[in-house]
Amino acid sequence: MDQVTVNFQDAQQAFLLLKSMDKDKIAGFLEEMAGQIDGIREELIPTAARESHLPEGRITGELGRTLGQIRLFSQVVAEGSWVEATIDKADPERKPAPKPDIRRMLRPLGPVVVFGASNFPLAFSTAGGDTVSALAAGCPVLYKAHPAHPETSRMVAEAIKNAVRTSGLPKGTFQHIEGGIETGQLLVTHPLAKAVAFTGSFRGGKALFDACNAREQPIPVFAEMGSVNPIFVFESYLSEQVEATAAAYAGSLTLGVGQFCTNPGLIFIPKSTEQAFSKAVVSQLKQSAAAPMLHEGICHNYYQALETLSHAREIEWLLASEPGELLTGNAALAKVSASDWLQEDAFQEEVFGPFGIMVVYESEADLIALAQQLKGQLTCTVWGMPNELERSGAFLNLLEEKCGRLLFKGVPTGVEVGHAMQHGGPFPSTTDSRSTSVGVHAIKRFVRPVAYQDMPQALLPKALQEANPLGIRRKVDGEWM
Repeated sequence: MDQVTVNFQDAQQAFLLLKSMDKDKIAGFLEEMAGQIDGIREELIPTAARESHLPEGRITGELGRTLGQIRLFSQVVAEGSWVEATIDKADPERKPAPKPDIRRMLRPLGPVVVFGASNFPLAFSTAGGDTVSALAAGCPVLYKAHPAHPETSRMVAEAIKNAVRTSGLPKGTFQHIEGGIETGQLLVTHPLAKAVAFTGSFRGGKALFDACNAREQPIPVFAEMGSVNPIFVFESYLSEQVEATAAAYAGSLTLGVGQFCTNPGLIFIPKSTEQAFSKAVVSQLKQSAAAPMLHEGICHNYYQALETLSHAREIEWLLASEPGELLTGNAALAKVSASDWLQEDAFQEEVFGPFGIMVVYESEADLIALAQQLKGQLTCTVWGMPNELERSGAFLNLLEEKCGRLLFKGVPTGVEVGHAMQHGGPFPSTTDSRSTSVGVHAIKRFVRPVAYQDMPQALLPKALQEANPLGIRRKVDGEWM
């Protein structure tokens, strides 16, 4: 019997116990998990910094986010209303046919395969949002570690396993698996796998999506595959604050050496302010200190993408970037007209690193055509004066169809972890625009609705029992109670 099959058998046995486990026990496990990880911070932070080439300050902040999202899901599970319990009571006297008793709620899918991300060694990796939301839903996790930070992943995995043991959960609740592409393919094609979560490149995510759809029984793949997160700037807004706008854009573009999924790789500006903005943003980018990228492969791909774009005749380079010291990611900026941008799909492809394309448009009327051509994004940002926004209803209405999060202030690189966040957009940014990988609604990726018709009260899940022993909010006969 191969090891992957053994892993899944343990996970399936764990699932049969977890799916009916008391919500307070699951919530307590998540709290214990956060505590176990917090307990190794003194060793974890320098290890993650060394493996990822990220500064310890960034890792410290990421650890805080990781612990915060674990505890947030613990609170969601403990409160319990996320299961969307819905009850239509029976009416045996209804004519012409009696009305049955039907009770519906969300139930966990089964074992989930989670792939770690390279750019967030904590928050999107071993104990990241995908892992935590799956566990919160009652799904065992088979975690495929990212090779970019193996020691970090092993340390966090051991902390999670300690939490599993301390909380009295079955051993198959969480499993840490290392290996290459072949291992990943074996995991997602195993018959007991019920869902896949992935954060990474379009190529990697699409390969997993295709593999899972080719299965005898296809399963959902929730893949975040990249985005150029365009910013659209209106004329009056930009003319009044050129320097501030340039600083905001440059700071967001180069944040994390451009290795966030929300770095704004595109900015659309009006021709009337082209020269002033170009000068200001180049000045800002020259002042930004180059820093190491996550690993050699990412750095190589970054400069290879710039080399490919350098042959495009339509592009004017405002700030060129050449490979420097090993792993160093230098900022780069190119300019193209709106008419040329509309003719070339390559200008929409994500370049993972501190590179942006400035697209110059002639008039606000051009924005409709630009939005129509835009591919699916995680975010779109619009900077404009109130009167400019008010007369742009058609443009904004169209832009909403292109993204999962639409911003009117600030920059897209801040992703709040909370109840209202949507981090997922139309293809090709993700494989399922109806889901999010950040925030409490991430839990709903790993569940399915089940309706129980005329089921005896004693057999119903507690969330649906007449007495409501969990004390959760439910919809009963069309009314929230």
